[in-house]
Amino acid sequence: MTFMFDGRAATFDPIAPASAALADFLRAYPRLFVLTGAGISTASGIPDYRDLDGGWKRRPPVTYQAFVADGVTRARYWARSLIGWRRFGSARPNAAHAALARLENEGRIEALVTQNVDGLHQAAGSSAVIDLHGRLDEVRCLQCERRIPREAFQRELEARNPAWRELDALAAPDGDADLDGMDFTSFDVPACAVCGGMLKPDVVFFGENVPRERVEKAYAHLAVADAMLVVGSSLMVYSGFRFAREAARAGKPIAAINRGRTRADDLFALKVEGDCAEVLQVTCQAAA
Repeated sequence: MTFMFDGRAATFDPIAPASAALADFLRAYPRLFVLTGAGISTASGIPDYRDLDGGWKRRPPVTYQAFVADGVTRARYWARSLIGWRRFGSARPNAAHAALARLENEGRIEALVTQNVDGLHQAAGSSAVIDLHGRLDEVRCLQCERRIPREAFQRELEARNPAWRELDALAAPDGDADLDGMDFTSFDVPACAVCGGMLKPDVVFFGENVPRERVEKAYAHLAVADAMLVVGSSLMVYSGFRFAREAARAGKPIAAINRGRTRADDLFALKVEGDCAEVLQVTCQAAA
């Protein structure tokens, strides 16, 4: 396990010394602004996007522009989602989610901003959560703003596409599945039952802006926090990186738990490279 403190890197085995340094950080800065990314949910069976160097592990996800402009692209998205939702929708919080819920219960978290769309922080008991990129468990009509539960939409997708219901594929990030080499033109995607509008998962796609009110709410919490903790995010996407940049600008120390390179490595006061759940469990015990 490697950690960096004030720019100095060292490797420790076992985990205790690195977690002790992080526990010292938590004691020194008792009110944290926490930002989480895909790395915190991999232990729950949800794959992440990035490799240890911060590059894409697979082809980047569909963009908002492609989704709304092309019917075959939408059919491909929903066909893959029909398969991927089975595992994604049944995912459960892991020890890292539980540790952050415990820290919030102890009054140590000002706000928890997550880039994930899985709802696992809330399932673990966290309540001060800002879902920066939305939630995959809801579907939204782009015309009338009607929202329906993803489970109900799943049943409709399966009813309209019974042959696809029998397929299976490897899980991909955010409820996707590696379902390639198929003809998606026959996949039947329902429209909004109220207005006939286009239905989209209620999440922020690549190429789409995070709603301003979410960003402003997160900035307001960051302004009153003592420090920032990044858990399981490479911060390669600007929507998350901007909070690290703002924390550094405001002189707030930043600690991070993440495997591999991040976009903000030069901004961290402390970085622990290791499994999020393992590090947080030991850290919470040490900081108690």
